[in-house]
Amino acid sequence: MSSGEKPDPWAIAPVLRGQTFEQMRPGARFRTGSRTITESDLIAFVALAGFGEPLFLDEQGSVEAGYAGRIVPGTLTFAYAEGLVLQTGVLHGTGMALMGSDLSIKGPVFVGDTITVVVEVLESRPTSSGGKGVVTTKNSVVKRDGAVVLEYRPIRLVRGSSSSII
Repeated sequence: MSSGEKPDPWAIAPVLRGQTFEQMRPGARFRTGSRTITESDLIAFVALAGFGEPLFLDEQGSVEAGYAGRIVPGTLTFAYAEGLVLQTGVLHGTGMALMGSDLSIKGPVFVGDTITVVVEVLESRPTSSGGKGVVTTKNSVVKRDGAVVLEYRPIRLVRGSSSSII
């Protein structure tokens, strides 16, 4: 490169790299950071996703449905859980696709609850085409009091160590 040329920042590999499927061994576990779900989070999600139900729009709707406070949609809890997993960097530059997931809601999440995600690798295997693998994890969303409120088992396509990562 001559002194007058500007470097292409996209040609430089990032410092933060996720784990390859080979590094994700069955039995490995980690916990994400945490997040407190606020009233603003709930209102923004409900408005953007079109969840215009009294159950989510006002406290009276939640109370009439039998809850002790402002209930948070399970889909919002799932979305924040996925965000927390991605924020760890475990899939940064190595994650290729979310191929599917089973999801089970175990308990309510309310405005003001703080959640974290415990991730356990269940299976990691190479694909037949090479250079990548399929990783299945069990992700348990846990509230501050220790209650598991949501579990899901994402199946992801993840780069292998022989794949080039840009």
